Amino acid sequence: MFRDFPLGFHRNAQKAAEAAECAGEQGMYYEYHDKLFENQESLGIANFKTWAGELDLDIETFNECLDNGEQADEVKKDLQDGQIAGVSGTPAFFINGKFVSGAQPFEVFEQIIESELVK
Repeated sequence: MFRDFPLGFHRNAQKAAEAAECAGEQGMYYEYHDKLFENQESLGIANFKTWAGELDLDIETFNECLDNGEQADEVKKDLQDGQIAGVSGTPAFFINGKFVSGAQPFEVFEQIIESELVK
């Protein structure tokens, strides 16, 4: 499961997270998430709406959701939950409650997963 953690120094992070949540209302969260990461250099409201169209989302519903900030509180709650759990940046992972911070090599995940499987 993904949770939102828009970093304050990324100008469009909050609205990008909201856009993904709006897409999620139409069952396309992960596809939209992928679109955001593929286009990190061109984040902005106009492109968020264009990408929704490219994914064949109901544009009127998506635009209303994004423009009205319908998902703003959900994104802020995810951020707050992350901060309470000790997250201070991305990526961050939790594997059976074990916190893994930052980009890590496969072996780190493998070791944690293997140790959890033994339990």
